Amino acid sequence: MKVPPRFVPGRGPFPTMIDNFLILFDAPVFAVQLLIDGLLVGALFALVAYGMALVWGVMNIINIAQGEFVIMGGYVALTVANVGIPIVFGLPLAFIVLFFAGWLVFRIVICRVVDQDLFTSILATFGISILLQQLMNQIFTADVRTLESGLGMWFVLDNMVTISQIKVVTFVVALAFGAAIIMFMKTSRLGQSIRATAQNARAARIMGINTDRVYAFTYALNAAICGAAGALVVMTWLVHPFGGLAYTVRSFMIVVIAGLGNFPAVVAAGIGLGALENYAGFMLGTEFQMAFIFGLLVAILVWRNFRLKKQRMVLK
Repeated sequence: MKVPPRFVPGRGPFPTMIDNFLILFDAPVFAVQLLIDGLLVGALFALVAYGMALVWGVMNIINIAQGEFVIMGGYVALTVANVGIPIVFGLPLAFIVLFFAGWLVFRIVICRVVDQDLFTSILATFGISILLQQLMNQIFTADVRTLESGLGMWFVLDNMVTISQIKVVTFVVALAFGAAIIMFMKTSRLGQSIRATAQNARAARIMGINTDRVYAFTYALNAAICGAAGALVVMTWLVHPFGGLAYTVRSFMIVVIAGLGNFPAVVAAGIGLGALENYAGFMLGTEFQMAFIFGLLVAILVWRNFRLKKQRMVLK
């Protein structure tokens, strides 16, 4: 591969952010590589965010423990592989285990804060997040873990760009999984009950819908979605007990951008975030990648607040 002319010996390959930005022009293959990787992982972010949007829209709860459910799903897939079960069963087993875990968490904690204000639910789920982190740390230790998928790479553009096969599988499975959940919500009776409860819980009760059952299933389904995503995460990247916060922040950011109940917008926001995060990691350095995510979250919240104030002024 030809070395771009702006690589100056003795200064290191990425001396400054400006140099890294210029590298993308001198060697467009880097930009293509970052774009492909970002688009492929973005679907996984969107899947986790859809689960958060589901709980937020139906129960008016911002689930701070979202990322911990993802990490738990990764550990379930790891455990399945370690006992000799083929890794292809890791995803469905993670889905099932996290469904029951989510149901249990709902019955113990969440059911007591469903009708409370949003701040109370945030505190409750934050406590759940800390508890799950410590439990995973005690059971699995703080070591960084990953699961080899056994898949290889595709090489394109004269072997200058690599496409990870497991990332392609993750992209396809995440989109298919999300589409299946959308079909379930639209066609099944329970899915219709969830949608009715999200629109007006009091009217749903009057019509004979057991909203407590709907809430329990919704929260459990969200945990199961995160579990399935975690099984893909552990094969694509890595997991450790304290790595859930990044997925919670990404999910919250995507939902704020896309809104509640809009799966196409969630997918678009997730894929866009994946690409943007990859470019930021390249230009700023991987050590500042999470700082970029948090900074972007603050910027989006300020922008949304400005828009809300502007709309209120127009209405007055």
